Amino acid sequence: MAQLTDDCFAFGGPLMTIEDALGLIAERLPPVEECETIALAEADGRIAAEDVVARIDLPPFRNSAVDGYAVRFDDLAPDGETRLPLRGRLAAGASAEGVSARGAAVRIFTGAPMPDDADTVFMQEDVRIEGDAVLLPAGLKRGANARPAGEDLGRGAVAIPAGQRLAPQNLALAAATGHGVIRVHRRLRVALFSTGDELGEPGGPLRPGAIHDSNRVMLGALLRRLGVDVSDLGILRDEARSLAERLAEAAAGHDLILTSGGVSTGEEDHVKAAVEAAGRLVFWRLAIKPGRPVAMGVIGGTPFCGLPGNPVAVYVTLLFVVRPLLARLGGGTYARPLGAPVRAAFAYRKKTGRREFVRVSLRRAADGSVEAVKYPRDGAGVITSLTGSDGLAELADESRGVAEGDTILFHPHATLL
Repeated sequence: MAQLTDDCFAFGGPLMTIEDALGLIAERLPPVEECETIALAEADGRIAAEDVVARIDLPPFRNSAVDGYAVRFDDLAPDGETRLPLRGRLAAGASAEGVSARGAAVRIFTGAPMPDDADTVFMQEDVRIEGDAVLLPAGLKRGANARPAGEDLGRGAVAIPAGQRLAPQNLALAAATGHGVIRVHRRLRVALFSTGDELGEPGGPLRPGAIHDSNRVMLGALLRRLGVDVSDLGILRDEARSLAERLAEAAAGHDLILTSGGVSTGEEDHVKAAVEAAGRLVFWRLAIKPGRPVAMGVIGGTPFCGLPGNPVAVYVTLLFVVRPLLARLGGGTYARPLGAPVRAAFAYRKKTGRREFVRVSLRRAADGSVEAVKYPRDGAGVITSLTGSDGLAELADESRGVAEGDTILFHPHATLL
């Protein structure tokens, strides 16, 4: 990717809103430049590097939408039943060359090409067969049950726009419109650290006062779900000089350095000094809860993002701050999660001027409506509030809180990824 200047994130304001942060990302971070061409079978989750244009009409020829009988509408009686002789049979994959429906009905199956002179198809369950003839009821409209060429997508139209994260349905469309390979941005390479003297490796012994490192496990899993190649570089201890050296080493060969912990302003929060020693750090004191102490900077031309230490804050900031950052760096587009309106079955007070994400679960109320119930504990370190909830309720910056019965915006955990 292009090298960044040390002040590319410079921001002189107080608390930055999420929208301002994302605007700064979009404005000042260039995406990676390297691309590659890969087979469709390998492209799930990758980001299209260019528009994928339909090479053929989809469908490529007129065809029947049902099993039935293809006819010329002009051969039908204007009133009452029409009797036509049966002529020919067309199954999917057959050629309609030389088959005519003039004055007759052609037996046809779903997906089979229409005879050149046929324009209407009767469903087989709507007709009666008498010997070598078919009796067709009145009332069917011209063109019924016949799919025109290009009905789904016309040749030359954009099937997949550049920047689209490819899903299985996108790959199906690419294949159907004549593509076997696709050009994509290369995967982002993210260096992942945890910081803190109190951390021990998951599954290992714990000395007194230590805790297992859960953030790195969660972040690695979330990043991989987002299609990122993760370099798990372990735990950085709380010593500014060694922190700076490790961060500088990680800058080479990675597109982003991501850490958790140590980005607040306490005496034992050493990431700030380490990043300033290795590059430049501009604190984004985001107007977000949980997750206010999010740090952004540049080390050796590589973006740096430091997340808070509490697991719930890590989860929220990864999904609502780092995810759009990854989309930008990876050449993709980012669509802010829409959420769904639900009724609150709880009351909650908040300060204005910051976005809050409250952990909630859904239930069916007595009147049949879906309502959200707040998880009983608020702490940003309560991991069970993530495993024991259905998702996050997003409360707007200007909101003063929630009253029971209010409509709130709900983001299911399952759809945030």
